[in-house]
Amino acid sequence: MHPPDPSVVYLDGPWRHLQVHANGIRFHVVEAERSPDDQADNPDRPLVILLHGFGSFWWSWRHQLRGLAAGTSARVVAVDLRGYGGSDKPPRGYDGWTLAGDTAGLVRALGHRSATLIGHADGGLVCWATSVLHPRAVTAIGLVSSPHPVALRASALTRLDQGRALLPSMLRYQVPFWPERELTRNGAAGLEHLVRARASAKWQVSEDFAETIAHVRTAARIPGATHCALEYQRWAVRSQLRAEGRRFMRSMKRPLAIPVLHMRGDADPYVLTDPVHRTRQFAPRGHFVSIDDAGHFAHEESPEAVNAQLTRFLTQVYPR
Repeated sequence: MHPPDPSVVYLDGPWRHLQVHANGIRFHVVEAERSPDDQADNPDRPLVILLHGFGSFWWSWRHQLRGLAAGTSARVVAVDLRGYGGSDKPPRGYDGWTLAGDTAGLVRALGHRSATLIGHADGGLVCWATSVLHPRAVTAIGLVSSPHPVALRASALTRLDQGRALLPSMLRYQVPFWPERELTRNGAAGLEHLVRARASAKWQVSEDFAETIAHVRTAARIPGATHCALEYQRWAVRSQLRAEGRRFMRSMKRPLAIPVLHMRGDADPYVLTDPVHRTRQFAPRGHFVSIDDAGHFAHEESPEAVNAQLTRFLTQVYPR
């Protein structure tokens, strides 16, 4: 089976595909089409950037590209993070500082001074890091199953249930070469198994899931993509044993003054309630929502509920 070309992530829909250079590399960016009543370029339109989680790519935000573009006045874009999909796959740069620099650079490269960032899982970590390290570039953040990194670490190390949910996979990923083969062999069947273990049963039997997992398995087999995805996880663990990781975590302990929305599926077996509760101390202006009958991928499993929450949040951040 030949590895696919990165062009396989250029999927058709009510959006356009862009190549944007920021922070020294090239990013694949997907911008939602404007409504018929808003065809003219408007520099005052707020920017919303959607950042996907581990093992995925921009497609995970397809429902939000459609829904938020129709329901708000914002310019909505989804990004393939560094190392994923159609973006460049450099050998390094998967640390919190560089990832935050990527996002701040994208805001500027897209012609804006600041943006609202919305992230799932690893994409949420990028939201938290960018908010602290580049505060002028971030107006607000929305998160899906992505507690504050200090809160998540504390919960994983002190709570048996959260530790069992999070640590086994992260520790397995520290081994070189083997995790890449496990996730991508047999057409990336290992990645599908991981997604199924964290998703709700209802979503798994839907046509939407079947279409999505086919795209995810194909994108994971793009040369270098799975290795780069694992580098995020490797840095998250290994940096804790080095001065850079401790310095990053110290910098992240600063409470945010901006609006924060955190959504978690109430059936999420991977991110439990304790780290979300601990996150409140870092987000004094935070609003915390539980999404009914959703697992770890609430934005894909219950897009109507998530879009309603995001639309309300954006309306409050950017009142007309």
